[in-house]
Formats: sequence, C-alpha cells, structure tokens
Amino acid sequence: MPKVYFVIPCYNEEEVLQETMKRLNSKLQQLIANGKATQDSRMLFVDDGSKDKTWQIIEEKSGENPYIGGIKLSRNRGHQNALLSGLMTAQKNGCDCVISLDADLQDDIEVIDEFIDKYMDGCEVVYGVRKSRKKDTFFKRTTAQGYYKFMKMLGVDIVYNHADYRLLGSKALEALSEYKEVNLFLRGIVPLIGYRSDYVYYERNERFAGESKYPLKKMIRFAVDGITSFSVKPLKLISNLGIIMCVLSLIGFIYALVSYFMGVAQSGWASTICSIWFIGGLQMLCIGIVGSYVGKIYSEVKQRPRYRIEKEIIAPETHKDPEQE
Repeated sequence: MPKVYFVIPCYNEEEVLQETMKRLNSKLQQLIANGKATQDSRMLFVDDGSKDKTWQIIEEKSGENPYIGGIKLSRNRGHQNALLSGLMTAQKNGCDCVISLDADLQDDIEVIDEFIDKYMDGCEVVYGVRKSRKKDTFFKRTTAQGYYKFMKMLGVDIVYNHADYRLLGSKALEALSEYKEVNLFLRGIVPLIGYRSDYVYYERNERFAGESKYPLKKMIRFAVDGITSFSVKPLKLISNLGIIMCVLSLIGFIYALVSYFMGVAQSGWASTICSIWFIGGLQMLCIGIVGSYVGKIYSEVKQRPRYRIEKEIIAPETHKDPEQE
C-alpha cells in the first residue's frame, strides 16, 4: 500500500480551490478505503506567489483537514518551478509516489486509480494522456498537435498529448532531483529519466471556474523554452541556412555577370530592396535564435535557486503500517 501525495500547483485559484480540495479529498479517502493508499497520504497545494486568497484558503483548510498540506513560495516562479518544489517536498516527506495535476479540475481525477494500479504493477512513471482534443478550439488543437510533431522532428523525446498529469515513483523522484537545470521543462525531462513507464488515457474536462493561467503569449514562451532546452537543431538549421544563402548568392552573382556581359542587365530597385530586407530579417531571426541559447547558458551558469519556500504546512504522520511498528 503506497504513501501517495497529490501535488497541485496553484496561482490565483481562489475561485476553484475549495471545490478542488473537496473532490481530491473524496478521491483520497476512496483510495485509502480501497487499500490503494496509506493513511499518511496527503494533498500538497503549492501557492506560486498568488495575489488573491489562494494561500489563505490553503492555510484555513489545512487546519480543518490533516490530509491537506501546502507550501507557499516566496514569489511567483512559474508553473514548472512550483510543480518541482511540490515534487521535491513530497520526496522529502518519504512518499512512495506522487501524482501531479492542475488545480482547475480539467484533469480527470477518476483515473487516479489506474495510475496507482500501474505503479503497483511496477511502473515508476505513468503519463496521463488525453484521448482526444475535440473540446479544444481549432486554433489550439492545430497548434498543439503541430508543436508535438515539431518537437519530435527536432529529436525531443516528448509524450504526445501529455501535459503535467503524471505519476512519479520514489526512484523517478530521486532521479529527477539530480537534474539541476534552471530552465525547467518537465515534459521533456521526465522521459529522460528512464525506468518502466506506461500511459493512462482520459478525457480532459472544461475548466471548473476562473480563467486560464496560460494565455497565448505564455504558451508561446513555454513552447520556445521546450525547444531550446532540449534540442540544438535550430542552431544546426542556422548553419545549413547560411550555406544555402551562400550558394544562392553565388548563383545570383554568376547570373549578374552573365547578364552584364550579354548586355541584358537591367536595374531593378524593387528586387534589390526586397533582397536586402529579406536577408536582413533572416539575419535578425538567426541572431535571435542564437541569443535564446546564449540567454539560457547565462541563466544556467549563475546557478540561482529555482524556488524558495516561505511557508510549509504538512500534518505529521498519523498512522504506521503494522509491519513498520
């Protein structure tokens, strides 16, 4: 019977948080009653520097229910860092496995039993994978599917239609703790851990309340972080592009010489201007891609802390298995 932790990153989730706690508490009690989790299992809510009453709710509910715990980060550090802080805190408290999920109730908690069944069957990593994207808008569905395919094309080992709904066993958590990069992209890091893994398929629900914390701008930045953190192919693409441009320039130069000696050369202001703008824009794009990698190196070499925990509330263990007594 494993000691299970639910880790739920939260940022300005006061509208949905109490309902999330209610449903997860019911699911946890069901797992305990069915012999799939110990009495020392917990729900761990991570407040990622929220500006609303998120932490106030966590403090209040943790005083009423010992199964509810919380950690408060000193400032907003982003979803991935908040999630990592919860995973490492769960590991520190001796959990056997951790299930991470979002606070907005879009992840189907009824499949948690399947996660634990696969863990008990020997899997250290279990991925929650969406069955379909029928509920997404055409734009989101198209861009998301294109992104996964693009990442695969770049050689990044990423699970298709998987976000951060997953189970990690104690061995996987220990391995994850050894990855020290500041630029976190857990969807790419977890597959690198290895160990036996499996999938649980589910239908993603509509958000229960509140607004998405991932608008288009953040999603684009997150996607770029994922690409530049796990693939150097964009840099190789720049080199190949440079070679192609040199070849095209040489062909153009030869054509210009032939035209000149044949007496058919004509002045072309529009074509000249277009060429200059095209090459200039291409150079700026290439410099920007290189700059992204340089910026990541700059962040990594400083080795600043990825997060800092201001407060931590976790009820002490209330039960020990007879074999441990």
